[in-house]
Amino acid sequence: MLDPGIFEGLAGIRLAMRRFLSFSEAVLSEAGVTTQQYQAMLVIKVAPQSRVKVRELAEEMLMQHNGAVQLIDRLEAAGLALREPSVYDKRTVLVGLTPNGEKVLEALARRHLGAMLENEPLLVESLSRLRKLAKMG
Repeated sequence: MLDPGIFEGLAGIRLAMRRFLSFSEAVLSEAGVTTQQYQAMLVIKVAPQSRVKVRELAEEMLMQHNGAVQLIDRLEAAGLALREPSVYDKRTVLVGLTPNGEKVLEALARRHLGAMLENEPLLVESLSRLRKLAKMG
């Protein structure tokens, strides 16, 4: 039988995640960006030279190739990303952020960072509780 503290720890983590996700959805909606588009922009930003192959984006996003192509189409239509041929292999297409995409991502990331840090105490407390109880069990 699990210690009641495990349920408290799990509930605390879920509460912090739900608070953060609720905040995120509201901020993204206000900016006219979907959750999937924001995640894709983060994937692009952290890739080497801030460029990613369509296949790599699909893998990072846990989606099919055709779904990634459609997502990139929507990012391009919104002026947030662009496709460009690789300088090393003209058959390879890379996806990068436009200057506007960089600006939008920067603003969204700043707001998300603040919200994540607001939830840090609850996350830390909950994870610590779970770690202690897991060692005891």
